[in-house]
Amino acid sequence: MKLSRLCSILTASAVAVCTLLPLSAFADGDIAHDPSRDVQTEGVGNPFNFGERNTPEDASTAEIRAINHKMTVQEVKYALYKEVDEHWDLISTRFGQPEREKVYALMLGLGTRESTLGGNGDGADIETAFSQGFGVSSAHAYGTMQTAVTAFEGCDPKFMKEDNVPEMFQYTLSESTFYDAIISNHMGIRKLLHFVEIGINEEGLTGYQVVRGALKGFNTGWCDYTGDNDGYYKDYPDEIAALAHYYYDEGHLYDNVFSWTNDQKIAPYRENAWDWWGGVEPSMAEPKITVTEPPVVTEIQKGDVNADGEVNVADLVFMQNYILTKETFTEEQFKTADMDDSDSVDCMDVVLLRQVLLNK
Repeated sequence: MKLSRLCSILTASAVAVCTLLPLSAFADGDIAHDPSRDVQTEGVGNPFNFGERNTPEDASTAEIRAINHKMTVQEVKYALYKEVDEHWDLISTRFGQPEREKVYALMLGLGTRESTLGGNGDGADIETAFSQGFGVSSAHAYGTMQTAVTAFEGCDPKFMKEDNVPEMFQYTLSESTFYDAIISNHMGIRKLLHFVEIGINEEGLTGYQVVRGALKGFNTGWCDYTGDNDGYYKDYPDEIAALAHYYYDEGHLYDNVFSWTNDQKIAPYRENAWDWWGGVEPSMAEPKITVTEPPVVTEIQKGDVNADGEVNVADLVFMQNYILTKETFTEEQFKTADMDDSDSVDCMDVVLLRQVLLNK
């Protein structure tokens, strides 16, 4: 029986199963990005097609939060990686960490310590210390990393300014910027780099203590060194490092697996929490910026749904998300996803794209 005939007689339930076939059918398991990518040099490539914002700029706060709330743990993870990849040269220089996946893991550790990576069903819609009103409390924070209002330009003048990271854009505080998950990630990383600069230039921190101190500053506002046994380290930066090591060591950077603060399975990683991070050399040197020219696509290529010039598993993820969530495609995305030219994107197109990928 021909494939087109087979799909035409599928029941409604069978169609649902077809759209939900796990990516583990591919050899590289539960990852959303193209498995052929060299992550160390290229990053993961933004397989969920996140923009500079996660939400429309003119959306209401309730609408913004509803969009963030729907994010899966895996989407939360890749949203963090998008920001790491966009600023990799700067982050790797300031952290002194040349291994990209270790930085990914550190962001997961921070996101777990602050929000359990959306694993409680919240997506990236996590808010704390909001009871005094918007922008009033320096502890008022939002998002995966729980980025405080103090990170933003135009916040209360009595808050310490964070204007020492000129390499990254600083958004002005508003509900539209504060509650957007992608902007919150961007500003959270910028906030960490704010404390890295203080730790190096004012506190004289070196090695892993720079990032350790920056994480302490992220939580307390102060990145000064206060002793190895200080509770500020054990309960926050050292717990983050242990959680990060778990994700890195157990191979959970790219799936929907999450942990939580004080999770007993993390216990082995709490001993010597920073050993895995390596003998790093953080620096305030000018980062080496690598400019990569985007691929030139001269014509519409069937299956290249994310328009990156290649047909790969990332396109399959994009197509499945469209079918499951009924999100909007651009005209070009629709044409590339409509594998059988039926003027619709459905189960048949998923089957055909899988066939293309399996035959490559």
